[in-house]
Amino acid sequence: MGKLIVFYKYVTVQYPEQIVKWQKALCQELNLKGRIIIATEGINATVGGEDHEIQAYVTAMEQHELFGQIDYKYAEGSADLFPRLYVVMRDEIVNLGVPAELRSRAYTGQHLTPAEVHELLTNRPKDLVVLDTRNDFEWAIGTFTDAILPDIYRFRELPEYIDQNLDQFKDKQVLMFCTAGVRCEPITAYLNQKQVASKVYQIEGGIQRYIEAYPDGYFRGKNYVFDGRIAVRVNSDVLGKCLLCETAYDDYTNCLNAACNKHYLGCPDCLVKYQNCCSEKCQNLVVTAQTHTRPARLLPKTSPSKS
Repeated sequence: MGKLIVFYKYVTVQYPEQIVKWQKALCQELNLKGRIIIATEGINATVGGEDHEIQAYVTAMEQHELFGQIDYKYAEGSADLFPRLYVVMRDEIVNLGVPAELRSRAYTGQHLTPAEVHELLTNRPKDLVVLDTRNDFEWAIGTFTDAILPDIYRFRELPEYIDQNLDQFKDKQVLMFCTAGVRCEPITAYLNQKQVASKVYQIEGGIQRYIEAYPDGYFRGKNYVFDGRIAVRVNSDVLGKCLLCETAYDDYTNCLNAACNKHYLGCPDCLVKYQNCCSEKCQNLVVTAQTHTRPARLLPKTSPSKS
C-alpha cells in the first residue's frame, strides 16, 4: 500500500538552500517522489511513497525545529503518481506575485473549520459571497454551490481580478477557498488589505478537509489535484463539459499534439473521433506528421463520469 501527503507550513526559513539539500537527501533515501517548494516563508509540498516511507518522512519532519505541528492531508497513492522528485527554492511557496507586505500573514483571513463553513453555507447570510481562488481548469470540474469563479488560468492573475472587482466584495462577508489552504493564506491577506470586505474567511485545510467531513455537502463535482490522479471524484455531480461536443464530462486529457499539449476535457467519443487531439487543426497536424506527438491517454473501458 502507498500514501500521498499534501501539506504546507508558513514559517521563517533562514537558510532555504540547506533545507532544499536536506529535503532532497531525505526523499531520495526514502524513495519518495513529488513536488516540494521551499522559500524563506516556508514549505509547500505533495509527496508520494509507500506507507512506511511516508511515515518515516513525517517523523523526520516532526523532529525538525521548523516543521513540527503540520496538518498533513493523506490520500491513497504512491510515488508512481509523480514523474520524479522535484525540490526547488522559490521566492514564494505559492506564486501570487505581489510584494511580501501585501500578502503578509498578519492580515490573513479568519480560519473556519469545515463544520463552521458548512453551518455558514447552510444558514447563508445575505451579505455572504463565496470566492473560488483556484484556476479555471480546477473549478471547471468542481466547486462550491454559487461560488464566484474568476476567469484566471494562473493564481498570480487573481490579485488583478480582485482589484478590478472590488465592488463584489464591498461590505460583504467573503469566504475564500482553495484545494488545501495554502493559496488562501496570501490571497485573503491581500483582500483584507483592500479594506472593502466586512469580513474575510478561509477554510481550515481547504476543500480537502471540507469534503472529508461533508462529501455530499456544498462542494459539488470533482476536486482537482496536482499529481497523477489529476482529479478526485467527491460526489456524482458532473460540472464539466467536453471541449469538442459540450457533453457533460469531467475527465481531463492532454492534446496528442506535443506542441499544443492543451489540458482539456475530452469525452471518449471525441477522443476517438479526433484521435486524442483537442481540435481538427491539431488532428490534421498529427495525421500528416507535421508535429511531434505525446503519449496518448488510455481510454477507460467505461465512462462513469459522462452523463
